Amino acid sequence: MYFIGSNEKFPPVSFADADGLLAVSRDLSLERLKEAYYNGIFPWYNEGQPVLWWSPDPRMVLFPENLKIARSMRPLLNQDKFQVTFNQEFEKVMDNCGKVFRKGQDGTWITTAIKENYLKLHQEEIAFSTEVWNGEDLVGGLYGIYLHDKNMFCGESMFAKESNASKFGFIKLVEKLKIEGVKIIDCQVYTNHLESLGAEEIPRDEFLEYLK
Repeated sequence: MYFIGSNEKFPPVSFADADGLLAVSRDLSLERLKEAYYNGIFPWYNEGQPVLWWSPDPRMVLFPENLKIARSMRPLLNQDKFQVTFNQEFEKVMDNCGKVFRKGQDGTWITTAIKENYLKLHQEEIAFSTEVWNGEDLVGGLYGIYLHDKNMFCGESMFAKESNASKFGFIKLVEKLKIEGVKIIDCQVYTNHLESLGAEEIPRDEFLEYLK
């Protein structure tokens, strides 16, 4: 693990430890965030901590053509159980993601600095949100970083206030991204939930090829 000053570049991702922790910094500038995503690195830390930068190996990804839609989801999709919009309520999606309780996590990783900078990335059309509605109620959603020039979407966080709402939104997002030519969706690290949706682990070096 390396400490990087505000004017220093990230070290090679191969320097990351076994858990994927690569570097620590004090700053979380827009330029630092952009540099990170274009090098297969992402921030993940709690309020009060220095900024921790990660690049795990293997990497959890979803190839859009491998999306798995559970049998239980098909009636909801056929009935248009929820309504889905894109980039309409980015800040509200972030706020709701920050309130999700996650086992083993003390507090939220969506810190004040994270929120402020991702809102700026959203204004630059880099950070992207999906909203899931039941009538006028926002019941689910997710957000991430859309690297248009790399045909890659980097998922960051999701939330659901009603059963299957976030999964519904994720399916609709993947279908949209596939049409737009996205080749790979970065899911960062393994979870059973992501695997059930068709995501898989690949070597970090293979993942980085998509960023070249």
